[in-house]
Amino acid sequence: MQSCETSSDSTDDPLSSGLRRRRQPRIVVIGAGLAGLSATKSLLEKGFTDVTILEASDRIGGRVQSVKLGQAVFELGATWIHGSNGNPIYHLAEDNGLLEETTDGERSVGRISLYSKNGVAHYLTNNGQRIPKDLVEEFSDLYNEVYNLTQEFFQSGKPVNAESQNSVGVFTRDVVRKRVKEDPDDTETIKRLKLAMIQQYLKVESCESSSHSMDEVSLSEFGEWTEIPGAHHVIPYGFMKIVEILAHSIPESVVQLRKPVKCIHWNQSISKEIEQVANHNSDQIEEKAYPVVVECEDFEFIPADHVIVTISLGVLKKYHETMFHPSLPADKVTAIQKLGISTTDKIFLEFEEPFWSPECNSIQFVWEDEAESESLTYPEELWYKKICSFDVLYPSERYGYVLSGWICGDEALIMEKYDDETVAETCTELLRKFTGNPNIPKPRRILRSSWGSNPYFRGSYSYTQVGSSGADVEKLVKPLPYTESSKTNSMQVMFSGEATHRKYYSTTHGALLSGQREAAHLIEMYQYLLQYRNCKT
Repeated sequence: MQSCETSSDSTDDPLSSGLRRRRQPRIVVIGAGLAGLSATKSLLEKGFTDVTILEASDRIGGRVQSVKLGQAVFELGATWIHGSNGNPIYHLAEDNGLLEETTDGERSVGRISLYSKNGVAHYLTNNGQRIPKDLVEEFSDLYNEVYNLTQEFFQSGKPVNAESQNSVGVFTRDVVRKRVKEDPDDTETIKRLKLAMIQQYLKVESCESSSHSMDEVSLSEFGEWTEIPGAHHVIPYGFMKIVEILAHSIPESVVQLRKPVKCIHWNQSISKEIEQVANHNSDQIEEKAYPVVVECEDFEFIPADHVIVTISLGVLKKYHETMFHPSLPADKVTAIQKLGISTTDKIFLEFEEPFWSPECNSIQFVWEDEAESESLTYPEELWYKKICSFDVLYPSERYGYVLSGWICGDEALIMEKYDDETVAETCTELLRKFTGNPNIPKPRRILRSSWGSNPYFRGSYSYTQVGSSGADVEKLVKPLPYTESSKTNSMQVMFSGEATHRKYYSTTHGALLSGQREAAHLIEMYQYLLQYRNCKT
């Protein structure tokens, strides 16, 4: 009886040699971000040679975008490696010497949106007063204690009461507010300051979650997001170096830039009219043998055996009805609608000289009139009230005198509509107001992101919205068509990207791992099929 096992005597990869003996499966990867690049790299390394990346924009990297100004690199997108122990992004950076110039201050174990753990955050009120450091620390301890409670609902299966509306924001605001008001040792003035600080902390949290408001983030699911142990690291050379490392082994011919996709026709559903155009525009033979045809905006039709979709959740929300034919299954559409994505933008301001003190690592804006506020939504003309803080970029020897502002949600979209001059002027007035220094000059230069209005992203990264759960992530991931079969037509359309990772959504390592995951599914399937065919011969 013939053995089905592959001989270990050959040094050639059995999958590679098996693929060479048969028609190579044609794989199209949509998107050249971390997910798309990692999937492609994994496939090429395993012997798949007919792989094409279609990238809508004019660059690779997706939501990683490093901009060099002078000698410094500024990150409009991903900035931190979140955790080091087992983080594939960290190991890529470490193994390639990208962290050699990372300072001790840039290895932060504290708040992930601080550029340095050194120094002190200055909490300032709209009346131009600095809140005493000991009061800030006292409030921070209380807030962090309540924040830890929000993790327990998922991790310990605690029931969520109706008063919280299953909302991280509502729960946190109510519990912290109650404890502040019941504190017998604080004066009414101190209590009012602490109540106003609640809103500032929630704005910071919203920027880190990329939600419009923490009121929209699910309390029962909040604890499923998993933090990798170890410090958060900044890459002085720019996060794009990680992208370049992934892309290094991918031939340039594999990546097609400025190639937006209009529709993915799966399950051999392409209409006769389009098929005639496709046959006319393509040189490929055996057109009908491919179960998927990718229709591009430039009217090119690309047949494929498998398509890995890595586009953002924001784009899926906007275009899922027209981007897939036949339409997506109802449960996948529901998952796309339930899961959340919003915009977090950065505003970099460069000054000739620092107006802040040497020990200041950030300027936090506390609006005293928000002590009793329930909402973090503002009229369009007050969009700037959503700016939660400006962090000081360290070290100044590398960056110069630069502040990085944070804004999220609908107000970030409003900010994106204004020109640089208006945003710079508005931010300068804000800084003058909170520092009490009317002589702060306008910045010499401004640089800012615009992820919300970018048609190829429509948001920064995903979160678990009230009403959604990790089960919706699993529904989003499930390949098309729905079948338990191991045949090649069972994974025609696959889904990858940060929003498809149940534990690491919103992160660069989640995006990278999701690309590797989908590539691994294809590799495993073809290994099984080759072994099955060998058994029959």
